[in-house]
Amino acid sequence: MIIEILIAIILGCLAGIITGITPGIHINLVSVLLLSASPILLNYTSPLILAVFILSMAIMHTFTDAIPSIFLGAPEADTVLNVLPGHKMLMQGQGYEAVKLTVIGSLLGLILIILLIPLLLFTVNPLYSSIQNYIAYILIIASLILIIKDKNKWFFSLIIFLLAGTFGIIVLNMNLKQPLLPLLSGLFGASSLILSLKDKIKIPKQIFSSPSLDKKETTKVMGGSLIASILTGFLPGFSASQSAILASSITGKLKSNSYLLMVGAINTIVMIISFVALYTIDKARNGAIIAISKFIDPFTMNDLITFIAITLIVGGIATFVTLFVTKHFSKLIERLDYSKVAIFILTFITILVTMISGWLGLLIFIISTAIGILPALRGINRSHLMGCLILPVILFFLL
Repeated sequence: MIIEILIAIILGCLAGIITGITPGIHINLVSVLLLSASPILLNYTSPLILAVFILSMAIMHTFTDAIPSIFLGAPEADTVLNVLPGHKMLMQGQGYEAVKLTVIGSLLGLILIILLIPLLLFTVNPLYSSIQNYIAYILIIASLILIIKDKNKWFFSLIIFLLAGTFGIIVLNMNLKQPLLPLLSGLFGASSLILSLKDKIKIPKQIFSSPSLDKKETTKVMGGSLIASILTGFLPGFSASQSAILASSITGKLKSNSYLLMVGAINTIVMIISFVALYTIDKARNGAIIAISKFIDPFTMNDLITFIAITLIVGGIATFVTLFVTKHFSKLIERLDYSKVAIFILTFITILVTMISGWLGLLIFIISTAIGILPALRGINRSHLMGCLILPVILFFLL
């Protein structure tokens, strides 16, 4: 069994590298495909091995997904906020350093949240029981805070939030295979790539430097990241990017370095919190955890301990692998025509959406791409596009 688990970890890490660096391919999609193929796969392996594969892929993904968001401008919903500070550093020849900051944040976040798991096991259940009837109101208040933070642009932020939310409600109520693929790929992926084409970006020579971190600010960032991530991990609809904005409200204004550190930490912490939530309140917060819950039911303390051990192993592997891949990615991106890269990725995502979600999915992809471009035209924070998930969740709890 140990050999099989090690093989599952290695294969999961390889899958996480692919999903992390390839725009449009998310761990949720792979998890659903694996779940669909499970009747065949379970003839050759056990449910635990499949769950270990998904876990390893998910943790690796939270490290490597910073690469396309910073170098290609093709983030997922969880890494969309990497684009602004990360892209700025890329254009200064510091793309490698930008990714390294997210990796440091991910590793620190992983270690800190695992140390806190014993405390969470005793506090989460009573805490969640006391707030579950107020989740819709918490989401409304949190969303309003994020909108008001745009100050003189709050009205347009509200319009974007409601527009994305209304579209999300429509899409999620359609009889469509993998509705989130065209929805999120358009809002956060294709829209960023089209904007990069408009700006005719040319990537400068990249420098392989190490970031300098202020201990006091790093401590403040990690504290804010933990608080926001724990809240986000138990609130459906909130992404790691939304959590990052909440954390920045706690920490105050941050430098680009600290912000990337925080986004990396939150992305990994939220994933780990997801399987803690599965154990403590029996709730699955994302597609990967839903798939795991189907393979392991009930999810016991022994399973939780096994997952924690695997998370530590994968976190160590992911740190070295992500930096290795980023170094080679940095050298490659300098020599490529960025416009051609963006066109290739757009074409790839379009074909993927059409194959998986059909012609209706393609129409959704086109509309969501148009909506995704609007915040940039108005100079508004793109995180308000997460209304596509938050508003449906609010209505679900209210109705």
